[in-house]
Amino acid sequence: MLTAFTRAFKTPDLRRKLLFTLAIVIIFRMGSHVPVPGVSYTAVQACIKGADNTTGVLGLANLFSGGALLQLSIFALGIMPYITASIIVQLLTVVIPRFEALKKEGQQGQTKMTQYTRYLTIGLAVLQSSTLITFAQNPSALFGPNCTKILPDESIPTLVIMVLTMTAGTGVVMWLGELVTDKGIGNGMSLLIFTSIASSFPSSLWAIQQQDGRWDVFIGVILLGFLIIALVVFVEQSQRRIPVQYAKRQVGRQMYGGTSTYIPLKVNMAGVIPVIFASSLLALPSLLAQFNRSTTGDQAGWVTWIDAHLVRGDHPIYMVTYVGLILFFTFFYVSITFNPVEVADNMKRYGGFIPGIRAGRPTAEYLDYVLTRITVPGAIYLGLVSLIPLIALKLVGANQNFPFGGTSILIIVGVGLETVKQIESQLQQRHYEGFLR
Repeated sequence: MLTAFTRAFKTPDLRRKLLFTLAIVIIFRMGSHVPVPGVSYTAVQACIKGADNTTGVLGLANLFSGGALLQLSIFALGIMPYITASIIVQLLTVVIPRFEALKKEGQQGQTKMTQYTRYLTIGLAVLQSSTLITFAQNPSALFGPNCTKILPDESIPTLVIMVLTMTAGTGVVMWLGELVTDKGIGNGMSLLIFTSIASSFPSSLWAIQQQDGRWDVFIGVILLGFLIIALVVFVEQSQRRIPVQYAKRQVGRQMYGGTSTYIPLKVNMAGVIPVIFASSLLALPSLLAQFNRSTTGDQAGWVTWIDAHLVRGDHPIYMVTYVGLILFFTFFYVSITFNPVEVADNMKRYGGFIPGIRAGRPTAEYLDYVLTRITVPGAIYLGLVSLIPLIALKLVGANQNFPFGGTSILIIVGVGLETVKQIESQLQQRHYEGFLR
């Protein structure tokens, strides 16, 4: 990987793209520390220092924003509205025929889908910024009971300006991500998420060292992290290659076909989406309990039960529910993103077949059988990786955002591998020597 980056900086075109990407990343991180108008920056910093560990949706959104969410900065929402909008639009392609037709129209249809995603992103940004400001009016919901007031002025015009600023910040982040995709290296949105998560690694590791005060534990955590990264890379690169043979056919005087290829089915075809879905859904009970919590101290029975079992991640019921939701959403997401019947029909249309399997329905059944068998270990793998921060919280008392595990490590490894692949592919295009030298 380091060799690829070194060669890329020696190539003028790639060097410009890498420097442009680095400049966008710097702008993104700078904006994550600029507070929204109407927020007391001093009070927010004091509340962050004494804050409890956030979990669920708030913890996930704060992780994706690189800590900007709890700082109430202009980029507080980060890329989270765009991720949510992209997932919603992708799910709607299964439900709405119009979206399914656009998906099949190629580049023109994809452009239209991207435009719908942008509109939905702005709408979600307005909704999420309004919700965040509502929480900021009662900061104990964000930072714990020790935080009392962070908004000096709670008048309607000030709150509207805050909503508009955060929404505009989301639009700018979306624009920066698209600039990286067009003029930089890699997928812009993914790289911004990568930057946000990687920026929290040093503070999380140092917090572990400060908590225990022992350098041997600190070094042991880093070594364990490298081992986890190696295992995640191994699984993310693992795939089942199904051979496909295309029959020869003659069109006029030209002979086509007769080639061999394969269908790559990854062990983890769902990526990090099931973990995001499970975290978001599991946070809903605690969110409902938050709004129904009594100020007198006499809580309802269901609120007490949720506070005891579904708020802290170190409880066994929380862990079992979390893993169960990840297993369910893994199979659900794979089923809507990979359609064996559609793949079998396309193969039959172009004269392709799997050796030993008849074209058409038998091919679809075989693909479904193989996909189910490799999705089972993929789902278990996602569940185990997502449990790493929770187990660390239970055993060593590490904070909830234990860096080497869960959503963070899956995104870091996935985006890193994809970016390196794109750099290597562009290097091959510019330094291809062929068979003759």
